[in-house]
Amino acid sequence: MTRPEGGNDPVVRVLVVDDQAPFRQAAKAVVSVTPGFEVVAEAGSGEEAVDLAHLLAPDLVLMDVHLPGIDGLAACRAIVADHPATTVLLLSTYQEEDVPGDTRTCGALAYVSKDQFGPDVLEQLGRPTAA
Repeated sequence: MTRPEGGNDPVVRVLVVDDQAPFRQAAKAVVSVTPGFEVVAEAGSGEEAVDLAHLLAPDLVLMDVHLPGIDGLAACRAIVADHPATTVLLLSTYQEEDVPGDTRTCGALAYVSKDQFGPDVLEQLGRPTAA
């Protein structure tokens, strides 16, 4: 995912998905302090995430792996199939070696442990790629 640099360029539109309201609030706070990113919606389940992604076509989805109903991996697959330009970043409290193996094949850009998620992660996602 790349984002243009500059004063009036569009921001990266973010959908935050987690079944725990405290983490949704924390993730929204991280997004709000990261230049060039804004939260456009939040969801508490996989189904809600898929519906909101279909409606809003966000640039980035911050998705918990473990969600009620369809999990984050299934929601990721559905979102990426419907909106290939949308980037999904999977998050969980588990360390990378403890998450399901299909986190690497569900269409997500990457997996990040929640304790490592911060503005630096978003800034790395938003840096322009070399041509």
